[in-house]
Amino acid sequence: MPQSGIPYVAISTGKLRRHWTWQNVADLLVNVPAGAVGAVRALRALRPRVVFGTGGFVALPVVLGAALLRVPIVLHEQTSVPGLANRIGARFARRIAVTFPGSAGSFPTSRVTVTGNPLRPELRAGSRSSAIARFQLDPSLPLVYVTGGALGAQRINRVVGDALVPLLEHAQLIHQCGENPATGDRSWLEERRAALPPALARRYTIVPYVGAELAEIYAAAALVVARAGAGTVNECCQLGMPALYVPLPDTRGDEQTANARLVERAAGAVVLPQPMLTPERLVRGVQALLADPARLKQMGEQARTLAIPDAAERLVALLTESWRAA
Repeated sequence: MPQSGIPYVAISTGKLRRHWTWQNVADLLVNVPAGAVGAVRALRALRPRVVFGTGGFVALPVVLGAALLRVPIVLHEQTSVPGLANRIGARFARRIAVTFPGSAGSFPTSRVTVTGNPLRPELRAGSRSSAIARFQLDPSLPLVYVTGGALGAQRINRVVGDALVPLLEHAQLIHQCGENPATGDRSWLEERRAALPPALARRYTIVPYVGAELAEIYAAAALVVARAGAGTVNECCQLGMPALYVPLPDTRGDEQTANARLVERAAGAVVLPQPMLTPERLVRGVQALLADPARLKQMGEQARTLAIPDAAERLVALLTESWRAA
């Protein structure tokens, strides 16, 4: 935010964990109320015309503070399974935007609008040739992009590492693995790469984090292997990327599985549940998809049917409407 020239105000708060821990007591009795007080102070200083909440424990104190100050509230539910923060905040919201029509039933119908989820415009401007040059890719081989999110996904990292040889015999990989010193995944993957024959090692690129080059990777990739968080699923749908999703289990409401299954029902993705994820199953799934380019193309087209390209414009219109009606 500061890099974009937008003022940033930090507010300390707490969260509700879905298992018993003394931290829940401290958070609910001390940190969450303190966060609401800090939000009220910030809102009084900023004097916004509308508050836009996107869910999560960090948004709830601001939404509650806005309700106390009678500032119009617009919520946005990004996933297919509404979270606790938005379910609470919906009681105070003037309008509720949802990414997928199926989420609308969780909120008062009269206040719900289907807007989709915005995509950063720069992700649509990726260049395949730039990716080939940047990562020294082989233009004749399909590219698989593996990602577990900004922090990486240990289970995916380890399974990919154990399946490198058969995967690289038919494709090249860019693997975003995170940089978690507790798991040591990056150094372990680097060791696996060093043990590969030189011809296969050249086909395997390890990156801890992907920034501006993500647009290039999407432009060059034939297939994405990923978790199924709201951001990744939205990017793949908006860009028409075929995907093999390995949802993170045990999330609230099993939201990642719901996201992935939604795209799978539209024939835009294949879902491989984590309990079934093994090197052999991953190799079979990836090879079957890469061997059928027509299917990959159709999957991308079907994934795109779930996207709303003008989501940003719809959200802006909703925000403008809400503050003008105040």
